[in-house]
Amino acid sequence: MRYPERVLTKSKKGKVEVRSLIDSGRFVRYEYIDPETGKLTQNKHKLLLITGDRMEEFFIVPLKDGRYLMIPTETKGERMVWDGEKAVGIDEL
Repeated sequence: MRYPERVLTKSKKGKVEVRSLIDSGRFVRYEYIDPETGKLTQNKHKLLLITGDRMEEFFIVPLKDGRYLMIPTETKGERMVWDGEKAVGIDEL
């Protein structure tokens, strides 16, 4: 098959590959803070990938070498997050 040059990339091993779209949508990323101090409880974040009515959730954990590990987690359904002023639902963002 022939693909436009703009969608081709080279892997670390030098093999040519095609960047192929899986899906597209919205995302929400949030962190955890201590309600008493207002400071981060840990250096971890949650990433929600939202496509239509489907949602995938991942913990983002920093590694020592500056990279990040994404760990899939069970989808917990609707929840509220603090936007700095008020509680908002994920669907409202």
